[in-house]
Amino acid sequence: MRWATFQKPGSASPLVGLVRDGTIYALPPTETLIDVIADGDDGQAAAAERAIREPFQVAKLDDVRLLAPIPRPPSVRDFMAFENHYVTSMAALGVPTHPLYYQQPVFYFSNPAAIQGPNDDVRIAPGSSDFDYELEVAAVIGRPGSNISPDKAENHIAGYTILSDWSARDVQEAEMSFQIGPAKGKDTATSLGPYLVSKDELAPFAVARGFDLPMSASVNGKQYSSGNWSSIYWSFADLIAYASRGTTLVAGDVIGAGTVGTGCIIELARVHGSERYPYLVEDDVVELTVAQLGSIRAKVTAAEELIPLSRTTRQ
Repeated sequence: MRWATFQKPGSASPLVGLVRDGTIYALPPTETLIDVIADGDDGQAAAAERAIREPFQVAKLDDVRLLAPIPRPPSVRDFMAFENHYVTSMAALGVPTHPLYYQQPVFYFSNPAAIQGPNDDVRIAPGSSDFDYELEVAAVIGRPGSNISPDKAENHIAGYTILSDWSARDVQEAEMSFQIGPAKGKDTATSLGPYLVSKDELAPFAVARGFDLPMSASVNGKQYSSGNWSSIYWSFADLIAYASRGTTLVAGDVIGAGTVGTGCIIELARVHGSERYPYLVEDDVVELTVAQLGSIRAKVTAAEELIPLSRTTRQ
Protein backbone atom coordinates (compact mmCIF):
# COMPACT_ATOMS: atom_id res chain seq x y z
CA MET A 1 0.00 0.00 0.00
CA ARG A 2 1.10 3.53 -0.79
CA TRP A 3 -0.62 6.41 0.93
CA ALA A 4 -0.48 10.10 0.05
CA THR A 5 -1.83 13.25 1.62
CA PHE A 6 -2.71 15.73 -1.11
CA GLN A 7 -4.64 18.81 -2.20
CA LYS A 8 -6.55 19.34 -5.41
CA PRO A 9 -6.26 22.75 -7.13
CA GLY A 10 -8.62 25.28 -5.57
CA SER A 11 -9.21 23.17 -2.47
CA ALA A 12 -7.94 24.19 0.95
CA SER A 13 -8.72 20.86 2.57
CA PRO A 14 -6.20 18.02 2.29
CA LEU A 15 -7.32 14.49 1.56
CA VAL A 16 -5.71 11.11 2.16
CA GLY A 17 -5.71 8.53 -0.56
CA LEU A 18 -4.39 5.19 -1.70
CA VAL A 19 -1.97 5.50 -4.63
CA ARG A 20 -2.21 2.89 -7.34
CA ASP A 21 -0.94 3.07 -10.94
CA GLY A 22 -0.66 6.86 -10.97
CA THR A 23 -4.14 7.38 -9.51
CA ILE A 24 -5.19 8.40 -6.00
CA TYR A 25 -8.33 6.94 -4.47
CA ALA A 26 -9.30 9.32 -1.70
CA LEU A 27 -10.89 8.62 1.65
CA PRO A 28 -13.48 11.03 3.08
CA PRO A 29 -12.07 14.36 4.40
CA THR A 30 -12.87 13.30 7.96
CA GLU A 31 -10.07 10.70 7.82
CA THR A 32 -6.39 11.56 8.19
CA LEU A 33 -3.50 9.24 7.58
CA ILE A 34 -2.91 9.09 11.33
CA ASP A 35 -6.47 7.76 11.66
CA VAL A 36 -5.72 5.09 9.06
CA ILE A 37 -2.45 3.85 10.53
CA ALA A 38 -3.55 3.97 14.19
CA ASP A 39 -5.61 0.81 13.57
CA GLY A 40 -2.53 -1.25 12.71
CA ASP A 41 -1.87 -3.31 9.60
CA ASP A 42 -5.41 -4.67 9.48
CA GLY A 43 -6.81 -1.13 9.71
CA GLN A 44 -4.61 -0.03 6.81
CA ALA A 45 -5.78 -2.94 4.69
CA ALA A 46 -9.44 -2.20 5.48
CA ALA A 47 -8.99 1.49 4.64
CA ALA A 48 -7.35 0.58 1.33
CA GLU A 49 -10.29 -1.64 0.44
CA ARG A 50 -12.73 1.18 1.26
CA ALA A 51 -10.74 3.66 -0.83
CA ILE A 52 -10.87 1.40 -3.89
CA ARG A 53 -14.46 0.25 -3.40
CA GLU A 54 -16.07 3.58 -2.49
CA PRO A 55 -13.61 6.44 -3.16
CA PHE A 56 -14.58 9.90 -1.99
CA GLN A 57 -12.70 11.25 -5.02
CA VAL A 58 -10.46 9.84 -7.73
CA ALA A 59 -7.60 11.95 -9.08
CA LYS A 60 -4.47 11.56 -11.16
CA LEU A 61 -1.19 12.09 -9.33
CA ASP A 62 -0.16 14.68 -11.92
CA ASP A 63 -3.24 16.78 -11.12
CA VAL A 64 -2.70 17.20 -7.37
CA ARG A 65 -0.21 18.74 -4.97
CA LEU A 66 1.38 16.17 -2.69
CA LEU A 67 1.80 17.19 0.94
CA ALA A 68 3.90 15.41 3.55
CA PRO A 69 2.17 12.08 4.27
CA ILE A 70 1.89 13.17 7.92
CA PRO A 71 1.71 16.98 7.62
CA ARG A 72 2.04 17.61 11.37
CA PRO A 73 3.50 14.60 13.20
CA PRO A 74 3.02 14.41 16.97
CA SER A 75 6.82 14.18 17.26
CA VAL A 76 9.90 13.82 15.06
CA ARG A 77 12.98 11.99 16.30
CA ASP A 78 15.99 11.87 14.00
CA PHE A 79 18.76 9.37 14.74
CA MET A 80 22.30 8.83 13.43
CA ALA A 81 21.93 5.17 12.53
CA PHE A 82 24.43 5.05 9.64
CA GLU A 83 27.95 4.67 11.04
CA ASN A 84 29.73 6.10 8.01
CA HIS A 85 27.76 9.33 8.21
CA TYR A 86 28.29 9.64 11.96
CA VAL A 87 32.06 9.23 11.79
CA THR A 88 32.63 11.49 8.79
CA SER A 89 30.19 14.28 9.61
CA MET A 90 31.23 14.53 13.25
CA ALA A 91 34.86 14.78 12.17
CA ALA A 92 33.88 17.61 9.82
CA LEU A 93 32.29 19.41 12.78
CA GLY A 94 35.36 18.84 14.93
CA VAL A 95 33.70 16.20 17.14
CA PRO A 96 35.59 12.93 17.77
CA THR A 97 33.90 9.55 17.36
CA HIS A 98 32.40 8.53 20.70
CA PRO A 99 32.55 4.84 21.71
CA LEU A 100 29.05 5.16 23.18
CA TYR A 101 27.74 5.27 19.60
CA TYR A 102 28.32 1.50 19.38
CA GLN A 103 26.41 0.85 22.61
CA GLN A 104 23.24 2.87 22.02
CA PRO A 105 21.73 4.97 19.23
CA VAL A 106 21.50 8.74 19.51
CA PHE A 107 18.84 11.16 18.25
CA TYR A 108 17.58 14.72 18.49
CA PHE A 109 14.02 16.03 18.49
CA SER A 110 13.11 17.96 15.35
CA ASN A 111 10.35 20.52 14.76
CA PRO A 112 6.94 19.12 13.70
CA ALA A 113 5.88 22.62 12.60
CA ALA A 114 8.71 22.68 10.03
CA ILE A 115 7.44 19.66 8.05
CA GLN A 116 7.15 20.30 4.31
CA GLY A 117 5.90 18.32 1.35
CA PRO A 118 8.01 16.39 -1.16
CA ASN A 119 7.98 19.12 -3.82
CA ASP A 120 7.90 22.25 -1.66
CA ASP A 121 10.57 24.92 -1.93
CA VAL A 122 13.04 25.00 0.94
CA ARG A 123 14.19 28.32 2.36
CA ILE A 124 17.79 28.73 3.52
CA ALA A 125 18.06 29.24 7.28
CA PRO A 126 18.52 32.91 8.24
CA GLY A 127 22.18 33.84 8.47
CA SER A 128 23.48 30.56 7.03
CA SER A 129 25.96 30.25 4.21
CA ASP A 130 26.56 26.49 4.64
CA PHE A 131 23.14 25.04 3.83
CA ASP A 132 22.91 21.29 3.31
CA TYR A 133 20.47 18.47 2.55
CA GLU A 134 20.36 15.08 4.29
CA LEU A 135 19.35 11.91 2.45
CA GLU A 136 17.37 9.78 4.90
CA VAL A 137 14.67 7.18 5.34
CA ALA A 138 12.11 7.32 8.15
CA ALA A 139 9.62 4.97 9.76
CA VAL A 140 6.20 6.20 10.83
CA ILE A 141 4.65 4.74 13.95
CA GLY A 142 1.21 3.17 13.56
CA ARG A 143 0.37 1.16 16.65
CA PRO A 144 1.21 3.10 19.86
CA GLY A 145 3.47 1.56 22.45
CA SER A 146 5.99 2.08 25.23
CA ASN A 147 9.07 0.16 26.32
CA ILE A 148 8.93 -1.77 23.05
CA SER A 149 11.39 -4.62 22.61
CA PRO A 150 13.32 -4.84 19.32
CA ASP A 151 11.65 -8.12 18.38
CA LYS A 152 8.22 -6.48 18.65
CA ALA A 153 9.12 -3.15 17.05
CA GLU A 154 8.02 -4.05 13.52
CA ASN A 155 4.46 -4.44 14.78
CA HIS A 156 4.47 -0.73 15.57
CA ILE A 157 5.69 0.47 12.16
CA ALA A 158 3.00 1.66 9.76
CA GLY A 159 5.37 2.24 6.87
CA TYR A 160 8.35 4.15 5.54
CA THR A 161 9.01 7.42 3.75
CA ILE A 162 11.90 9.68 2.66
CA LEU A 163 13.10 12.41 5.01
CA SER A 164 15.49 15.35 4.60
CA ASP A 165 16.29 17.51 7.60
CA TRP A 166 17.75 20.53 5.85
CA SER A 167 20.77 21.66 7.82
CA ALA A 168 22.52 24.98 8.36
CA ARG A 169 25.97 23.57 9.07
CA ASP A 170 27.56 26.83 10.21
CA VAL A 171 24.71 27.45 12.66
CA GLN A 172 24.83 23.82 13.78
CA GLU A 173 28.58 23.89 14.39
CA ALA A 174 28.32 27.06 16.49
CA GLU A 175 25.52 25.83 18.71
CA MET A 176 27.03 22.37 19.17
CA SER A 177 30.16 23.98 20.61
CA PHE A 178 28.03 24.29 23.76
CA GLN A 179 27.59 20.48 23.72
CA ILE A 180 23.89 20.88 23.09
CA GLY A 181 21.76 20.66 20.00
CA PRO A 182 21.42 20.55 17.13
CA ALA A 183 18.58 23.07 17.35
CA LYS A 184 18.40 26.13 15.07
CA GLY A 185 20.83 24.43 12.71
CA LYS A 186 18.01 21.99 11.85
CA ASP A 187 14.93 24.08 12.59
CA THR A 188 14.01 25.62 9.23
CA ALA A 189 12.62 22.71 7.21
CA THR A 190 12.17 18.94 7.17
CA SER A 191 10.82 17.41 3.98
CA LEU A 192 8.78 14.19 4.07
CA GLY A 193 7.30 12.11 1.31
CA PRO A 194 6.21 11.56 -1.28
CA TYR A 195 4.31 8.56 0.12
CA LEU A 196 3.95 6.40 3.18
CA VAL A 197 4.85 2.94 1.87
CA SER A 198 3.61 -0.02 3.90
CA LYS A 199 5.97 -2.72 5.15
CA ASP A 200 4.68 -5.42 2.82
CA GLU A 201 5.78 -3.38 -0.21
CA LEU A 202 9.41 -3.52 0.98
CA ALA A 203 9.44 -7.10 2.29
CA PRO A 204 11.08 -8.58 -0.88
CA PHE A 205 14.12 -6.33 -0.29
CA ALA A 206 14.65 -7.13 3.41
CA VAL A 207 18.19 -7.86 4.64
CA ALA A 208 19.70 -8.21 8.11
CA ARG A 209 19.24 -4.65 9.39
CA GLY A 210 17.26 -2.87 6.72
CA PHE A 211 16.45 -3.19 3.04
CA ASP A 212 18.65 -3.60 -0.03
CA LEU A 213 17.48 -0.36 -1.61
CA PRO A 214 19.75 2.23 -3.24
CA MET A 215 19.57 5.85 -2.10
CA SER A 216 20.82 8.81 -4.13
CA ALA A 217 20.88 12.59 -4.24
CA SER A 218 21.57 15.11 -6.98
CA VAL A 219 22.00 18.88 -7.08
CA ASN A 220 21.02 20.62 -10.32
CA GLY A 221 21.07 17.25 -12.06
CA LYS A 222 24.62 16.39 -10.89
CA GLN A 223 25.01 13.19 -8.89
CA TYR A 224 26.12 13.93 -5.32
CA SER A 225 25.21 11.13 -2.91
CA SER A 226 24.99 7.38 -3.40
CA GLY A 227 24.30 4.84 -0.65
CA ASN A 228 22.19 1.89 0.33
CA TRP A 229 19.69 1.41 3.15
CA SER A 230 21.27 -1.98 3.89
CA SER A 231 24.41 -0.24 5.27
CA ILE A 232 22.52 0.95 8.36
CA TYR A 233 24.28 0.17 11.67
CA TRP A 234 21.31 0.52 14.06
CA SER A 235 18.13 -1.09 12.71
CA PHE A 236 14.74 0.57 12.99
CA ALA A 237 13.85 -2.13 15.53
CA ASP A 238 16.60 -0.82 17.81
CA LEU A 239 15.74 2.83 17.10
CA ILE A 240 12.11 2.27 18.08
CA ALA A 241 13.05 0.26 21.16
CA TYR A 242 15.36 3.05 22.31
CA ALA A 243 12.91 5.86 21.45
CA SER A 244 10.13 4.15 23.42
CA ARG A 245 12.10 3.66 26.64
CA GLY A 246 10.21 5.23 29.50
CA THR A 247 7.76 6.99 27.20
CA THR A 248 4.99 6.28 24.68
CA LEU A 249 5.24 6.43 20.91
CA VAL A 250 1.94 7.35 19.29
CA ALA A 251 0.47 7.00 15.81
CA GLY A 252 2.10 9.42 13.38
CA ASP A 253 5.39 9.78 15.25
CA VAL A 254 8.28 9.99 12.78
CA ILE A 255 11.50 8.06 13.45
CA GLY A 256 14.27 9.19 11.11
CA ALA A 257 17.26 6.90 10.61
CA GLY A 258 19.62 9.77 9.93
CA THR A 259 21.75 10.33 6.87
CA VAL A 260 23.04 7.45 4.79
CA GLY A 261 26.80 7.42 4.23
CA THR A 262 27.82 10.21 1.77
CA GLY A 263 24.23 11.48 2.00
CA CYS A 264 25.03 15.14 2.65
CA ILE A 265 27.39 17.85 1.45
CA ILE A 266 29.34 18.17 4.69
CA GLU A 267 30.60 14.60 4.23
CA LEU A 268 31.33 14.97 0.53
CA ALA A 269 33.13 18.30 0.95
CA ARG A 270 35.32 16.91 3.73
CA VAL A 271 36.41 13.93 1.65
CA HIS A 272 36.51 15.45 -1.84
CA GLY A 273 36.77 19.20 -1.25
CA SER A 274 34.30 22.09 -1.06
CA GLU A 275 35.07 23.27 -4.59
CA ARG A 276 33.73 20.01 -5.97
CA TYR A 277 30.80 19.88 -3.54
CA PRO A 278 29.79 23.44 -2.56
CA TYR A 279 26.96 24.13 -0.14
CA LEU A 280 23.50 24.95 -1.46
CA VAL A 281 22.59 28.40 -2.70
CA GLU A 282 19.43 30.08 -3.96
CA ASP A 283 17.84 28.41 -7.01
CA ASP A 284 19.66 25.10 -6.55
CA VAL A 285 17.38 22.10 -7.15
CA VAL A 286 17.91 19.05 -4.96
CA GLU A 287 16.44 15.64 -5.72
CA LEU A 288 16.56 12.81 -3.18
CA THR A 289 15.57 9.32 -4.29
CA VAL A 290 15.14 6.02 -2.47
CA ALA A 291 14.18 2.96 -4.49
CA GLN A 292 10.58 1.85 -3.84
CA LEU A 293 9.86 5.02 -1.83
CA GLY A 294 10.00 7.65 -4.59
CA SER A 295 11.66 11.06 -4.67
CA ILE A 296 11.73 14.40 -2.90
CA ARG A 297 12.47 17.38 -5.16
CA ALA A 298 13.04 20.82 -3.65
CA LYS A 299 14.12 24.19 -5.00
CA VAL A 300 16.27 26.20 -2.59
CA THR A 301 15.09 29.78 -2.00
CA ALA A 302 16.66 32.80 -0.33
CA ALA A 303 16.79 33.10 3.44
CA GLU A 304 14.58 35.44 5.38
CA GLU A 305 16.27 38.42 6.97
CA LEU A 306 18.40 37.63 9.99
CA ILE A 307 16.94 39.74 12.79
CA PRO A 308 19.61 40.56 15.38
CA LEU A 309 19.03 39.88 19.05
CA SER A 310 18.66 42.89 21.35
CA ARG A 311 21.64 41.86 23.48
CA THR A 312 23.97 41.89 20.47
CA THR A 313 22.93 45.39 19.38
CA ARG A 314 23.48 47.18 22.71
CA GLN A 315 26.62 49.23 23.31
